[in-house]
This record gives sequence, C-alpha cells and structure tokens, in this order.
Amino acid sequence: MKEDLEEYIRYLQIERGLADNTIESYKRDLNQYLVYLEKNELRDWEKIDRYTILSFMQELKETKKSSATVIRMVSSLRKFHQYLKQEQRSSVDPMLHIDTPKKAHHLPKVLSMTEVEKLIETPNTNEILGLRDRAILEVMYATGLRVTELTELKMDDLHLSLGLIQTIGKGDKERIIPIGDLAIKWIENYLKYSRNKLEKPSKRSPYLFLNHHGRKLTRQGIWKNLGALVKKAGIEKEVTPHTLRHSFATHLLENGADLRVVQELLGHSDISTTQIYTHITKQRMAKVYKTYHPRA
Repeated sequence: MKEDLEEYIRYLQIERGLADNTIESYKRDLNQYLVYLEKNELRDWEKIDRYTILSFMQELKETKKSSATVIRMVSSLRKFHQYLKQEQRSSVDPMLHIDTPKKAHHLPKVLSMTEVEKLIETPNTNEILGLRDRAILEVMYATGLRVTELTELKMDDLHLSLGLIQTIGKGDKERIIPIGDLAIKWIENYLKYSRNKLEKPSKRSPYLFLNHHGRKLTRQGIWKNLGALVKKAGIEKEVTPHTLRHSFATHLLENGADLRVVQELLGHSDISTTQIYTHITKQRMAKVYKTYHPRA
C-alpha cells in the first residue's frame, strides 16, 4: 500500500505537474489515511469500503479536525481511489457514495485601513531588512498576492514602468496585476538600497525578496517577520499574510470596486469565492450605521 502511495505521488509530480505545496498536502493527508488503515489491519485495497471511509472521517471529527481539513481529506481520498481504480490496483472505489461535507463559512478577518497604515509604517526603513519588509507589506496590500505568489515573485515579473506585475497563481494560471505608485516607490527603494546588499555577488538570485543569506525568502520567513511587525505595531488582532489579502479585497469593494474586477485581481476561478467579501462589507455597513446613526 505504501508503494502505491509513492507511485501516486510520482504520478502527481510527473504527469500532473502539481505544485510542491499541493503535493505535500496530498502526501500528508494520505499518509494519515495509511496510518489509520494499518492501525485497523486493513492491508488490501479490495477490503476497503465506504464504511471504512466513514469510520475514518468519524475519527477525524473526534480528534477535532476542522471542517476545512475534513473536506480536503475527502478530496484527497477521492482522487487517490480514482487513481487506484484507473491503474487497476483496485476493482472498487469506496469513495463513490461518500458525500463531501459542507464547508462552514467563516468570514475572513480583515484589518481596518487605519490598522493597515499602522502596520505598513512599522518597519524601520533605515535598516536593510526593515526596508525590505516595508516593500513586502506595500506589495501584499497593493496586490492581494497569496504568500506563495509573493515568495515566488522574480525580478523578471516586475513591469514597474507600466505599473504592473505578473504572477503564477493556483492551477498554474498567470495573471497580470496593477500595482500602485506607493508600492512601486518602495520596491524601487528596496532594489536600490537593500536588495543589492542582501544578494551575494557569487550567487545571483532571480527572486525579488531575499533573506539575510541572499536566498529566496520563504513562506515561513514571511509569517515570522509579519508576526513580529504586528506585535511591534500594537495590533491586537491575529494577523496572517492572508489577512492582508482579505483586507485588500474588502477595502476595494468598500470603495466601490466591481466584484468581477476583484475576482480577477485575486485570481479566483469562481466568483462565489469572491462573494464572501460582500458579506464583510455589509457587516461593516451595519456596524457603522448602528454606531453613528442617532436613532439606530
């Protein structure tokens, strides 16, 4: 069974050409699944039926896994068992009559415009890393990039004279995003006064944002630096890189942007994903009304 999983991972890498993060996610889910099967002495794909799957899903719920985790697991198992049947490793597909659980809709947390300003102005731009962090925050809020898209940004992706950057998003879809004058100014400052000091002359890097070793800044590095800056700014909310993406979308809609335009900017394939931000703006509208209307 372990060998079948390894073959499947190779199939995802070579034939499907999926991103490393996506493959890691599949691997994590399916290894957990194999541990469960081993624990229950199930070592033959033919003996696995829908009741095995339902029992596994119940165990996930009992260990307090989030609905998003359970939904992702169902998706991973569905694709894996389809592959096993397709490759004739199994004659049955136990996922055929398993329904995907409904996703619980949690409204994403956003920062107010004042909090965004406070956070962006926190890095000490007289320092090499501070100037880099200011440029990162400006770019994140100006474009709504996902953290992986940010770390993968290359020098060749910048078209600053045109006020544009390009990125490869989910599903290897390329998109062109406009970027504002302020963010351009801070990128140029970073390139002029900071990046050239971070990059090692002996080892040039194609990536825009570098760490103090001159290598590409990682997702973990972005999370860690952001956490420190949020604390320094005195912002009490829990803030992740995605919070800036949520704030970008919400503030655009609050200022009259068209939903379809925001969908394109975020790189959402389905507009229903973008529509969650309209709920946030309505919530805010109600809050402002209750706070400021004399007879609310």
